[in-house]
Amino acid sequence: MKTTKPESLGLSSERLARIPRFIEERYLAPGRLPCATVLVARRGEIAHLSIQGKADLARDKPLSEDSLFRIYSMTKPITSIAFMILVEEGKVALDDPVHQYIPAWRDLGVFQGGYMETYQTVRPKRPMLIVDLLRHTSGLTYGFQQRTNVDAGYRKLKLGEIEKAGTLDFLIESLGKLPLEFSPGDAWNYSVSTDVVGYLVEKISGQTFEDFLRTRIFKPLGMTETDFHAVDPNRLACNYGALPGGRMMLYDDAEKSGFREPPSFISGGGGLVSSIGDYYRFAQMLAGGGAREGVRLVSPKTLSLMASNHLPGGRDLTEMSLSLFSEMAYAGVGFGLGFAVTMDPARTMLAGTAGDFSWGGAASTYFWVDPKEELVVIFLTQLLPSSTYPIRREMRTLVYSAFEEANVK
Repeated sequence: MKTTKPESLGLSSERLARIPRFIEERYLAPGRLPCATVLVARRGEIAHLSIQGKADLARDKPLSEDSLFRIYSMTKPITSIAFMILVEEGKVALDDPVHQYIPAWRDLGVFQGGYMETYQTVRPKRPMLIVDLLRHTSGLTYGFQQRTNVDAGYRKLKLGEIEKAGTLDFLIESLGKLPLEFSPGDAWNYSVSTDVVGYLVEKISGQTFEDFLRTRIFKPLGMTETDFHAVDPNRLACNYGALPGGRMMLYDDAEKSGFREPPSFISGGGGLVSSIGDYYRFAQMLAGGGAREGVRLVSPKTLSLMASNHLPGGRDLTEMSLSLFSEMAYAGVGFGLGFAVTMDPARTMLAGTAGDFSWGGAASTYFWVDPKEELVVIFLTQLLPSSTYPIRREMRTLVYSAFEEANVK
């Protein structure tokens, strides 16, 4: 990918050069991360691209520009855009009840007590709405939260796990047999909600979910290397797990990975494999208000709606979150329709701009878009879990410290 002189984009080349040095000294040399790709773009031009480390440590295979990464929950913004395409076409509305499209969910109850197969429930205060799925206020959960007996039910049925099994239909059927954690709209809880959004895209559009993504997002944007499996398995990076003492273990060998073949479960919440070039095309579209190089997926008004805080009462995640794990810090951060949204940078204690939006994935990947500064940043690596190191906060500090000229709007 072609880069542009940072100074012409209001950035310091000397300060951007700190990024690869920092990553090498803090993470690669000590063996804390296997690899790292960082892309920084401003005003539609790439100011910095660094590619470091190994795609496969045991086989001494270097990371390359075309390496493929499990992006896990960075799939969620793509799924959310797919759904909003249908909203724009008038095929569904954000305030539609979910049971309008999944009739078996009409009588879902809210957990009051008991265990799997003996749950005690009460009726929710109101039905689950489509918007609840997009902003994670649905009452659904992830089993790995390990917080309640409902989470335990998810684990028993293997719902929403990182290594995907089953089918979308099995997920929906199984969720219809489990209670909600809370009445929709009462709290925020990171969950399988976006997998349900993918299911709805399929049912409402009449296409399989994967075909909808390919025809309506990937092909129009030129994303030829993004799919629910590695389009070229030989370019898939290995995935590692963090061990105590800053060490790593091999978690998913690229040469044996389940991501080498199309899966049975098409996960809109965490199933995609992509490259730095492809995800940049998607992020460019977000930075462009829903369009890239003349190809418009959604309108600027729709993208602005998605990147606004939708938590009830204008609250932030500290006021609403029940999650023991998420991909984003909470203070001063709200949640939109598929992204975390910075409301108050001073409260986050992170460099940034009110209105920037972001999300990450379980293997420590991360991206953010700052519309005011016309900024896109993407960080890709392969280390589970994403909570191991504060690399996302550090990336924000390093990138914003390179600013020499701010946009005034």
